[in-house]
Amino acid sequence: MAATHVKAYAKIKGARIVAVCNPSGRHLDGDLSRVSGNVGDPNPVRLDMAVIRGYRDYNEFLQHPNLELVDITSPTMTHPELAIAALSAGKHVVVEKPLARTSAAAQKIVRAAQNASTFVMPAMCLRFWPEWAYLKKLVAEETYGRTLAVRFRRVAEPPAWGAKHFPQGAMSGGALLDLHIHDVDFVQHLFGMPEKVVSTGYTKFSGAIDHVVTQYTVKGGAIVHAEGSWAMTKGFGFNMSYTANFERATLDYDLSRGTDALKLSVEGKKPKTLHLRGHDGYVGELQHMLDAIRSGKAPSTVTIEEGLSAVRVCEAEERSISAGKAVQL
Repeated sequence: MAATHVKAYAKIKGARIVAVCNPSGRHLDGDLSRVSGNVGDPNPVRLDMAVIRGYRDYNEFLQHPNLELVDITSPTMTHPELAIAALSAGKHVVVEKPLARTSAAAQKIVRAAQNASTFVMPAMCLRFWPEWAYLKKLVAEETYGRTLAVRFRRVAEPPAWGAKHFPQGAMSGGALLDLHIHDVDFVQHLFGMPEKVVSTGYTKFSGAIDHVVTQYTVKGGAIVHAEGSWAMTKGFGFNMSYTANFERATLDYDLSRGTDALKLSVEGKKPKTLHLRGHDGYVGELQHMLDAIRSGKAPSTVTIEEGLSAVRVCEAEERSISAGKAVQL
């Protein structure tokens, strides 16, 4: 995610990377050309370390004189310590998802943010992806009538990066907390905090929940469910999709269709493929944060409290799987 965010900042006018920090020392030569993720800009990137300072100690990193925003893309378990330290140093903060491994740990970041003069934003990129922002618009405006049902799917083989972190569910939270949380967050973005969850799932890779299917009870009565997985066999790769059914239309997105990913079928009209303009969600979220800093108004598309509530929903899903019954929120 560090490489992904570096690529995104390069596309934002006025953004300048002045320092990077990695306690292991890896990639402090600026060469991120072999680092990649599931989606986003696939092009290799190399930082110009002649003008960027590299650190192994984050306390020294936080003292860099030109540093205004700290972007935390470290393993989940380190998020609270790093975010609170950055806030204490008077920096604005972006924290990769999940906000923390547990809601109790995430609450510590929220309390620190509430007492800080700077802003903190969880990096919930899905809210800024053009195809998901379009879905949010149709739901909110009831463009084609009420939302009857929405299905989300985000499935992958086990991540090949972060070899020491992701396979240890006690640290990463497995697919439930690290991957599925994207769709958990978007469910709350569309309908507010779910009232109840019913989940099934199993572990295969990390010792935590690596495949989950959840049904959500939401305000308005729409049928909403989401599937998330790290349990696919090697070679499967990654895919994300959604299908939203309204009273007079169906909107369907499937990453595997490439440039024809988004299709809209409207009652009485010929189905069509939509090609939406705009940058990917990584650029969108970071642009939103920089705009907030410049305006002096806190980020609004996603808040630190929503980062916390997404973790709480995931924990409720975990309890539902364990107990084999619905869990109220």
